[in-house]
Amino acid sequence: MNVDQWPNLATMFFEQAATYREQPFLWKKRDGVYESLTWSDANARAIALARGLLSLRVQSGDRIVLVSENRPAWPIADIAIMAAGGITTPAYTTNTPADHRHVLTDSGARGAIVSTTKLAEKVLSGADGLDHVEFVIVMEDLPKHNGGPKVLRMADILETGQARHENVYKMAEQIDRSDTACIIYTSGTGGTPKGVMLSHGSILHNCAGAVDALLDLKLEREIFLSFLPLSHSYEHTAGQFFPIAIGGEIYYAEGVESLSANMLEARPTIMTAVPRLYEVLHQRIILGVEKSGGLKKAMFERTLALGKKRYHDGKLGLVDCAQDRVLDKLVRDKVRGRFGGRLKALVSGGAPLNPDIGLFFTALGLRILQGYGQTESAPVISVNRAPDARLHTVGRPLPDTEVRIADDGEICVRGELVMQGYWNNEDATNEAIKDGWLLTGDVGDFDDNGHLMITDRKKDIIVNSGGDNIAPQRVEGILIAEPEFSQAMVYGDKRPNLVAVVVPDEGWLTEWKRANKKKGDLADLAKDKELHNALAPAFGRVNKSLSNIEKVRRFIIASEPFSVDNEQLTPTMKVRRHVVKAVYGDRLEALYKS
Repeated sequence: MNVDQWPNLATMFFEQAATYREQPFLWKKRDGVYESLTWSDANARAIALARGLLSLRVQSGDRIVLVSENRPAWPIADIAIMAAGGITTPAYTTNTPADHRHVLTDSGARGAIVSTTKLAEKVLSGADGLDHVEFVIVMEDLPKHNGGPKVLRMADILETGQARHENVYKMAEQIDRSDTACIIYTSGTGGTPKGVMLSHGSILHNCAGAVDALLDLKLEREIFLSFLPLSHSYEHTAGQFFPIAIGGEIYYAEGVESLSANMLEARPTIMTAVPRLYEVLHQRIILGVEKSGGLKKAMFERTLALGKKRYHDGKLGLVDCAQDRVLDKLVRDKVRGRFGGRLKALVSGGAPLNPDIGLFFTALGLRILQGYGQTESAPVISVNRAPDARLHTVGRPLPDTEVRIADDGEICVRGELVMQGYWNNEDATNEAIKDGWLLTGDVGDFDDNGHLMITDRKKDIIVNSGGDNIAPQRVEGILIAEPEFSQAMVYGDKRPNLVAVVVPDEGWLTEWKRANKKKGDLADLAKDKELHNALAPAFGRVNKSLSNIEKVRRFIIASEPFSVDNEQLTPTMKVRRHVVKAVYGDRLEALYKS
């Protein structure tokens, strides 16, 4: 399986479509049942849309913004834009009109392709007064609007394209690996999003690396379940172009709330997700076991203990081994069944995975492979391999990827995967890339086996008043592994010790309210002394595993969960620290004064 044979992403798709023809490719729910689009169907639509874009005089290098939920139309539009010579510029469906205006203005987009009427209204609002935005193509009903860009039906553009005869395959073959494929905007954890320019080669490099990393899984026509936003580079590469590269099938989840049901329906063989998903699933499983109690709880705990022992020791004794085989059928098969029953691997990326969470799933018979990267590296830099996964690391670098550790501990990367730069931002590009090396902003080191270990974000490191450096994500990861918490952010730069803002786990909070005859939502209970006292013992447990400078001395309770809607989370579930600090900074500072 030689991914390097393709000169660009569009040609890769067209050649794979010619190979797999009438086999299923993209799956979407319709009237409650998954229906598939074949490779030939997707190919025909991509060709028609590319020709339709050419009828709108889309030229080489034109930026076209793509705003849509994960659905078959997403990769079809992506391929069509590239094949027509354009540069796909994804934007999150959660963007406000102001967010869309930033992307449209910064990228200088000629037009946009949007899925729903409601999303089109937001894009049109953001495009108000921007003369360079000439058209907005809507997949569903046209919104009401006065003036501004032309608003066109996707069906009409496809019909126009079907009547034209440009040789899109030949056009695509002229695209070079070094040409820009997409501009993906960072999720804004630290401020204004920047447009990351990724070449066709950088994404193909990632796809080739993923094939190499997963060879031991005996890759075939794998089944993927896509639910992370395709506007994020992680899902864009790992959940779209990697499946195309290996001729896989992609099911589109209906949403996070339907994920468990969709896993049973799609029965994926490979899933990519961010740590937040594994944390939520961990909490749900633990709560379910607690409710079951008795023999089921005892069997689960024994299964977990034996799985952890095998991971640490490499093998089990005769008695343990016999017991483990029985429990594998009675316990692990049921857990694996909840994920569809045929998973080869869960791949974690986008943020650090707490090793205890990784060990939990590993002990339950689910292979979890943690990787590492960022948008600026298309995005994967390293990933654990199936036979030698080390949960405290993010694995070895991809082939043809140079990684070195700078004197201050910063991870630096060089290779075809590195971005071409930030669109329209030379100063930021020069800060991020020095002599061809991408300065990741992450701090880490290699273990004795060449596995990369991530300590923390360089910019996020807390330096307390004593001059000690503290990695907040490590402390936060340990906190949210406790059953009482679902989210946490620690605070303490230039302060004598750490404090935290925490969000209680929803299930735990419901049980506590019932037992204590309390009513109201989190906003009503955020300053409740009894709730505060009930959460305090968890900090006592956590602090036992932390060094003296890492211990969390005091805490406050958030008035609402961190979410995308309140802008305290990015669309890929990372905490926007600057936003959370702005909301809770005064209360956190007050902890040092009282």
